[in-house]
Amino acid sequence: MMFRLRKHILSILLGTGLLLGFSTPTLAQEKSAVQNRILFVFDGSQSMFGHWESGMKIDIAKHMLNELLDSLKNVENLDLAFRAYGHQSPYISGSQRDCKDTKLEVPFNSDGAWEIKKALEKIQPKGTTPIAYSLEQSAKDFTPCVNCRNMIILITDGIEECYGDPCAVSMALQSKGIVLKPFVIGIGLDLELVDRFKCIGTYFNANTERSLKDVLNVVISQALNPTSVQVNLIDSNGEPTETDVNMTFYDLNSGKMTYNLIHTMNHRGLPDTLSIDPLASYRMKVHTVPSVQKDSIELIPGIHNIIAVDAPQGDLIMKVQGKHDYENLQAIVRQGGEMSTLTTQKVGRKQRYLVGTYDLEVLTLPRMYVSGVNVAQSHTTTVEIPQPGMAHIMRKSKGVGDVFVKDGNTLNWVYSLDPELTSESIPLQPGNYKVVFRPTGSKRSFYTIEQDFTIFSGKSQLVELR
Repeated sequence: MMFRLRKHILSILLGTGLLLGFSTPTLAQEKSAVQNRILFVFDGSQSMFGHWESGMKIDIAKHMLNELLDSLKNVENLDLAFRAYGHQSPYISGSQRDCKDTKLEVPFNSDGAWEIKKALEKIQPKGTTPIAYSLEQSAKDFTPCVNCRNMIILITDGIEECYGDPCAVSMALQSKGIVLKPFVIGIGLDLELVDRFKCIGTYFNANTERSLKDVLNVVISQALNPTSVQVNLIDSNGEPTETDVNMTFYDLNSGKMTYNLIHTMNHRGLPDTLSIDPLASYRMKVHTVPSVQKDSIELIPGIHNIIAVDAPQGDLIMKVQGKHDYENLQAIVRQGGEMSTLTTQKVGRKQRYLVGTYDLEVLTLPRMYVSGVNVAQSHTTTVEIPQPGMAHIMRKSKGVGDVFVKDGNTLNWVYSLDPELTSESIPLQPGNYKVVFRPTGSKRSFYTIEQDFTIFSGKSQLVELR
């Protein structure tokens, strides 16, 4: 039975394809095996002398952990370490207890399983339960490592007894990227105490000897077993047809970017399967235009997870009618009714947007405003821009001047003439215009020259200022 269990866990570990949870994976990192590091934090407090089914809790916990360690001895890319607490100073009274009674008995190394077994033999329950302080000290146990997954398995039969806050300490370890979400195994704990541990990490309640053995194996499986993820980008019809969009995963606790991937359909036309570390919680940003976000993503280890995000999209293109002299003409794009700029789009180039309504400000002369442009699912919306005409403005000397478009009796500024030139060719939208000009040598406003002209699509207009 032990050989079959060892062989089963070994096959799980050899198939592990998880990426590093707290740094952005690179191709080089994917090719190199991730080093898994598990720190066992073990309860050696006085309460472990308590009787539990066939014997004392301490003896049963040691036996079960020893069996698990036997199955992990020859696993590659796995380092183990062991920290105990409550096993050095005796518990005298509520006011006389050692709340710093914790020690790293076995540092991380590839022979950790064997050394932990030896250290377990010496553990004799004595003192109190400083869970928060032990977790805090465990930060020093994880030496710097570029391509490591750091995990804690806390085994305890009691709650914090030293007024510490294990939940806050655990969150700090996760937010700093030191460890992934810890596993907590409660030995024979009353159900009313369970909620005190759920905030520390993923909690498992072992209320019988048999369940402790099962829980230990489940925790190892979840810690090391491959987990697959599929992101479904949902269209307006409720189907996962959207693709070719960048997705960024951020660790929810640390805020660090962990994965940056372009969504792809596989050879069967289905969203591609991803390897995402299941021990962290995530916020995912899908870089559609505008972007969409999904918060508080929790993955279930060891199974195929599906993350669904509404991301229906269509295309928008702006085209200028006929031949024109515009080069690199751009448009400002805003979401319908919003003032802030969403993006700029080059005229003549197709751009994909989320389904919705948009307002355009095309940077023609004068600017062209188009409101309520509807982008529909899997449809290309085309906005036609009138073909411009060309105004050739000639003057006898250098000077200052401006071009205005006429709106009834109102003049609206369009363009300032270059004071260093005596001729300019300006592409203008069809309409009625006025140019106002004063030669640089004229020191009286009286010498201001103004002239009206009209621009027609595709036509050139000579404007001479005399």
